[in-house]
Amino acid sequence: MTQGQGKRVAFYAPMKSPHHPVPSGDREMARNLINVIGANGAQVDLVSELRIYDKHGDSDVQQDLRSQAEAEATRLIRDMPPADLWVTYHNYYKAPDLIGPTVARARDIPYVQIESTRATSRLTGPWASFAQSAHYACDAADAVFYLTEYDLETLKRDRYGDQQLVHLPPFLPTDTLPPASTLNGPMLATGMMREGDKLASYSLIAQTLAHLSGDWQLHIAGDGPARSQVETLMAPYGDRVTLLGQLDRADLAQAYAQASLFFWPGVNEAFGMVYLEAQSHGLPVVAQDRPGLRDVLAPGSYPTPEAGPQAMADQISQLLGDRDLSVKRGAEARTFIAATHLAPAATQRFWSAVPPLLEKPQ
Repeated sequence: MTQGQGKRVAFYAPMKSPHHPVPSGDREMARNLINVIGANGAQVDLVSELRIYDKHGDSDVQQDLRSQAEAEATRLIRDMPPADLWVTYHNYYKAPDLIGPTVARARDIPYVQIESTRATSRLTGPWASFAQSAHYACDAADAVFYLTEYDLETLKRDRYGDQQLVHLPPFLPTDTLPPASTLNGPMLATGMMREGDKLASYSLIAQTLAHLSGDWQLHIAGDGPARSQVETLMAPYGDRVTLLGQLDRADLAQAYAQASLFFWPGVNEAFGMVYLEAQSHGLPVVAQDRPGLRDVLAPGSYPTPEAGPQAMADQISQLLGDRDLSVKRGAEARTFIAATHLAPAATQRFWSAVPPLLEKPQ
């Protein structure tokens, strides 16, 4: 029997249900996890859509959510169908799992988390109570699947007992690679246009372009409330920079399929699915050597943030001036994605780690 076949998994995402009407990376990841966990024949049940999320650190909101969670846990203990395993996605200080540990303990089933963070700095301040609950929930987990080495640091520091920490690399929700890019088109950047880290990446892009010579072109896919700032940043480059706006999946895939390289500095990115998408199309990537990015970029040389825009411009010039190098880097990127960052690899990682938990007396 295939690992996972015939098992029943209770799934919960406290921050945002996979059925939530507003698109987001969290919603997409929850949907993808349900698919990869169920790919080997397991039945994955979304057992609750109660949203436990406090954006502003409001004690009244937190207390109300605790009351709702207590009632929901009581309901699930009574009414939830039989399950072999409970999985919670994204437990952290703004969205602690206030339900899973209670139900899993009452039902006597293993409890695991995926992409959890421990933030001791939040144990004081407006989220202190929720941060403590997130820690308690993390302590209750028999295993925690982490996506990046950066997350592993605090998970190891605060690991509870013999808790397993299992690497689950970020993955694309597909079994196969898309066609390789022709590498004949413009450079491509893509990112939400909003204040903060995203705008900081756009600012670095603009500074880097000032160091380029020759006949280059850049297309930018994305939109958002900071679009006017991005337009101002790119204005000095005239028609060399084209803002494509927000693209749907098909149009973005077409942009990848023609781009010469993918350029996104990655300021404080947790990891960035766009890097996986770009590399799956065989695009060489120009980005900075940052903690979250190291888990999703093919092995290679990436400039440090301290090296500044000039170092990224040097890499771009090298790639645009040497097609053989671009083809080689792109092929390496596709090999890297195929080996560790597609859905089948995620399914295999998950179901290789879970069976021992199912055999242990709870």
